[in-house]
Amino acid sequence: MAGSTSEVVKLGTALGAEIRGIDLAKPMDPETLRLVENAWHDNLVVVFRGQKLEPMEQVAFGAALGELQPMNRANRSRETEHPAIMYISNRRENGKFIDQLPEGEMQFHIDQCYTPTPPKATILFAINIPSAGGDTLFSNNYLAYECLSEAVKKLIDGRRALNVYDYQNASTIKSDTINPDAPQHWHPIVRTHPATGRKCLFVNRLMTLAVEGLEKAESDKVLEVLFEAIERPEHVWAHQWRVGDVLMWDNRCTSHARQDFPAQELRLMRRLTVKGEVPA
Repeated sequence: MAGSTSEVVKLGTALGAEIRGIDLAKPMDPETLRLVENAWHDNLVVVFRGQKLEPMEQVAFGAALGELQPMNRANRSRETEHPAIMYISNRRENGKFIDQLPEGEMQFHIDQCYTPTPPKATILFAINIPSAGGDTLFSNNYLAYECLSEAVKKLIDGRRALNVYDYQNASTIKSDTINPDAPQHWHPIVRTHPATGRKCLFVNRLMTLAVEGLEKAESDKVLEVLFEAIERPEHVWAHQWRVGDVLMWDNRCTSHARQDFPAQELRLMRRLTVKGEVPA
């Protein structure tokens, strides 16, 4: 429950805050829910430290924020406690990884931006973390848009970009050719956040391949300008994980990346996403 014991403490200059005094294993009253949503909209990423969450308690927290997004069965190597739950880890059984995104770094990306309606929120719970590495970097895509020159803003205004998830490509290398069967979707380069009314970039280095209406050379040049704006150090905040962290980010106005970690050490996270809107 919330009340006078809850507080929001900013962690990063560009984004990121800790919400203290809330036990996410307990149902949220309307006052608590408003506090969480307001802090989330204001800070883009919020963390709750020291949580002890069973799978269905995490599901209940996510469901309070909106309709949960079931995981695509093609992306699930096994059944979980709820259709919306996905485990991210480097666990193995019989020498094979049993969960998703098992190891290594990942470039900046937006969750499921290759689908018609990407999620509005991703909620990640830390169960095991390695002794070093594995931090998650977040970028403020509002600031990335606002820092662009007027000429670039004019060029990308009203244009769309192609976002692709190619299962054959590594998480740090983007191929010039894609599998035609890979999930892909065109979205506005600039979207307006439905809750805040602010404009932000909605492209990312890992999955955005082309700008609508431009030849490849010019498209690549424009995208690089946008990627560099997103990845400016002053727009980025790094979250150093602790066991018991619950991290929730606004997938509509942030990009995130994962740093590498020791492959021999266990990193185990439980994830779910909340359905979003068609970007506009």
